[in-house]
Amino acid sequence: MSGIINIGVTALTANQNALQTISNNIANVNTPGYTRQAVVLSNVPGQFTGSGYYGKGVETLTVRRLYDEFLTRQAATSQAVASSDATRYSYMQQLESLFPSGPNGLGASVSDMLNAYSDITNAPTDLTARAVALARADEMAHRFRSTAEAINELRMGTTSQLKIDATAINNLAGQIAKTNEQIAIAMGSGHTPNDLLDQRDQLIRDLNKYVQTTNIKADDGSLSIFLAGSQPLVLGKTVSPVSVVEDEFGDPAKVKLAITVGGVSRILEESMLGGGEVAGLLRFQNKDLVDASNLLGRMALAIGTKMNEQQALGLDLNGNAGNPLFNLSTLPNGYASSANTGGATLGVSIQANPSGTTSFLASNYEFSFATATTGTITRLSDGVQTAFDFGATNPVLLDGFEILRSGPAAAAGDRFVITPFATASRSINTAFSSPKELAMASPIAASAGTTNTGALALQGLAVRTVPIPPAVTLTFTGPGTYTRSDTGATVHNYVPGQPIEYTTPAVAPLTGWSLTLKGIPQIGDTYTVDANPYPLLDGNNAKAMLDLRDLALFDGGPLTDGYASLIAEIGTKVQGAEQASIVSGNIATNIEKDRTSVAGVNLDEEAARMIQYQQAYQAAGKMMQIAQNIFDTLLASFSR
Repeated sequence: MSGIINIGVTALTANQNALQTISNNIANVNTPGYTRQAVVLSNVPGQFTGSGYYGKGVETLTVRRLYDEFLTRQAATSQAVASSDATRYSYMQQLESLFPSGPNGLGASVSDMLNAYSDITNAPTDLTARAVALARADEMAHRFRSTAEAINELRMGTTSQLKIDATAINNLAGQIAKTNEQIAIAMGSGHTPNDLLDQRDQLIRDLNKYVQTTNIKADDGSLSIFLAGSQPLVLGKTVSPVSVVEDEFGDPAKVKLAITVGGVSRILEESMLGGGEVAGLLRFQNKDLVDASNLLGRMALAIGTKMNEQQALGLDLNGNAGNPLFNLSTLPNGYASSANTGGATLGVSIQANPSGTTSFLASNYEFSFATATTGTITRLSDGVQTAFDFGATNPVLLDGFEILRSGPAAAAGDRFVITPFATASRSINTAFSSPKELAMASPIAASAGTTNTGALALQGLAVRTVPIPPAVTLTFTGPGTYTRSDTGATVHNYVPGQPIEYTTPAVAPLTGWSLTLKGIPQIGDTYTVDANPYPLLDGNNAKAMLDLRDLALFDGGPLTDGYASLIAEIGTKVQGAEQASIVSGNIATNIEKDRTSVAGVNLDEEAARMIQYQQAYQAAGKMMQIAQNIFDTLLASFSR
């Protein structure tokens, strides 16, 4: 009799435990990080009798989590990648909004400024036309500065968010370490602390939103968490904090994530971080923002420098050589790596003659010294490498810039980063406010001889350098030859429409002027290039300013297309970021569905299991009722 009762009691207890577990699953159906649980039942070993083994009921061994470790790891990793891509795409959209098209865009202000010189060409002394051109120049410079400031604010916001994320990572790491300690203690009971394990898994998932991690499980149940492949963030209950620091070159435009292990700080390269919001933010700040800033800075530096060069080739209304139209900041020196042992410095300037403005590429550069004077230059925008030798050439010419090594010698292994466009767009401004200072007149003029009988006509005259050289007269000795007053009896060939350079032979750097004639001359015809006798009535330098619209200034494209190519490049990156975000987001969603199909609570399934165990519980109760009735019958038979 006692056997039946004991079996009934174990059945009641086991099914009650199952019902309690199911109830807990249902209660936590919407709890983040909760893993479905199930009781593990086992029959109590039977008792031997002469007629065989008779069972003694059921017992509850433990409560286990319905957990797939592989899917959990995959879900955390895919979530980290999706978080990185989504964060970068969000910030790229903000960056794109800083470069509007249409009449309010920077490109329109550049075109408006250059077009304003057409009125001066027709009326060189018109102060109103000059004032409009100067106002357009000031408006263009203002748009450069405001866009650069907006980029800088976005950069500061990104840095601020990175610091917030670093704090969040440290907090989560601390909670994981504390949970590790609690789990290690609880594992001593011989049963898994399911709720603590769920809590730790959720903390790891939260952590992977910020930075991708890997983990290794210890015998005591604790997990060690690693960043960037092998850097320990959590070892048992010990945390190595992370922080946001400047990069090794001290470039103010860039930051890095560092981890402090055993009191030693180590920089984590973003390429090793994998996914997570921090990786997306670092890529955006250190790559996307730098590229956009370089594109904008290249425009400001190239346009400002080219217009200053053209302004210097003209005369203002006071008869003076033109002063710079724009103030441009001095190009920053190269940033030296903190690991450098030599004392060299690298100075940066724009190549003067010929002008380096048409060779600018929107990039930073890294110099790596193999010896005291030689090494390799890496263009960081595309990874192209070239060799340098300061011992043979100092300064070194580089994409329109001159890089001058000075100071003590460099040491093998020293590295520098050159950021030539870093300050250009936020510093450009008009250098004067008086319209009279616009140098719109050409300092030279070309005139045909009064006795000419041929069909010679002036096609073009351009100033190469100032001050202008003494007067030069060309005397034609035939339809295809001429002599020059500055070269004596030397005979030169004449081709209609082909420029005649003051510099002979016409090799770079060109100086003086460039004269282009058309038509066929007669013997004895002359043409003279001399100082302009009527500068107040001349607008040839204004026309030269206007002609800059078609100058091949940006990657072989005309100056006025520079902004359009900038927008196109940023737009392409935004589209790429969007596509990456969509793909990684879909992958993360699908893997999470696979994980929750195993670990998540399904209410329909739980309801069916509840009915199953409810019926079993009722049956166990009926069993005990029957046992009680039998016992009562026995007692009644003995009492007779």
